[in-house]
Amino acid sequence: MLSIVVPTYNEAENIPELVARLQQVLQGLVYEIIIVDDNSPDETAAVCSALSSEFPLRLLQPRGRPRDLALSVVEGIRAAAFDIILVMDADLSHPPDKIRTMLKAIEDSPGVFVIGSRYIAEGSFDRQWSLWRFLNSHLATLMASPLTSCSDPMSGFFMFSRTRIDPATLNPIGYKIGLEILIRGEFDSIVEIPIRFKDRKIGQSKMDFNEQLKYLRHLRRLYLHRFGSFAELFLFGLVGASGFVVDILFYYLCQTLGASHLLARALSFWPAVSWNWALNRRVTFSERERRPRVRQWSEFVISSLMGFGINYGLYALLTTQVSFFTAHRLAALILGVAAASCFNFIASSLLVYSNTRN
Repeated sequence: MLSIVVPTYNEAENIPELVARLQQVLQGLVYEIIIVDDNSPDETAAVCSALSSEFPLRLLQPRGRPRDLALSVVEGIRAAAFDIILVMDADLSHPPDKIRTMLKAIEDSPGVFVIGSRYIAEGSFDRQWSLWRFLNSHLATLMASPLTSCSDPMSGFFMFSRTRIDPATLNPIGYKIGLEILIRGEFDSIVEIPIRFKDRKIGQSKMDFNEQLKYLRHLRRLYLHRFGSFAELFLFGLVGASGFVVDILFYYLCQTLGASHLLARALSFWPAVSWNWALNRRVTFSERERRPRVRQWSEFVISSLMGFGINYGLYALLTTQVSFFTAHRLAALILGVAAASCFNFIASSLLVYSNTRN
């Protein structure tokens, strides 16, 4: 018994052929097709209504939320009648003839996550892909590689047992819901089935720059989920590096406007520390409770000043008291920055951006 969840937006022309292909492949099996549509302005509702009299098809059209294919999949999973869930696209890019092979893998080992992969032996993708699309897909896969050993975590064609995931824990954004389920679920292993991925013939791809930005936000969430404080430390370091650039730019800008280098150094601290505070609030510690901005900014400034004191104090101590660092001042500078960064991260994590959400 199988529930097939198909998220859609403006796919009315593709749905009849998809349903017919599924019926041909799945004859003799008990299954249902759940079309979860983001309130398409096309004829999706009318097409599904007509098909539902002949095929085991249901249409869901959630309202009151932004259009999001990943959220559509989550709603389809919750509404499914059966525990074995297959997720696939409506654009005819995924081969229905692989479904029985995927079902066999689940029957042999119910705890596996089965995914249709383009990037293993016998798998392939449409050779008409542009260089940009090819690089985009592989870069997205590379960015997800620390999270999973799956060779094609970007695939939208996958099957799993709903007993292995609590839908309430899912927190997707964008379109890579398979990666979300794979990371947050409790699966024994991953089984990759080779597929030939075909480009759509009808309609337009939903991939655009906005979806790519959503993927980066989604990836950040998954890194924080998987690696916790280590991911926060890494993001904190990236934010600090960007703040250093802001610091240098304002330092030279102030001098260009006539300020002395000492005054410029004092002034450039403020835009840099404000930049770091805002970016850490939005990126590094965004999963934590939002506190009043002025209070939090003041706390961040105080911790940063204390960090600078540690940085300067350690540098002065090492270069005046240790002969090695007297001759190698850059090493002392690096140690000072490292010590200050550790202090700033701990202070930010425990004090400035405290109160983690459950």
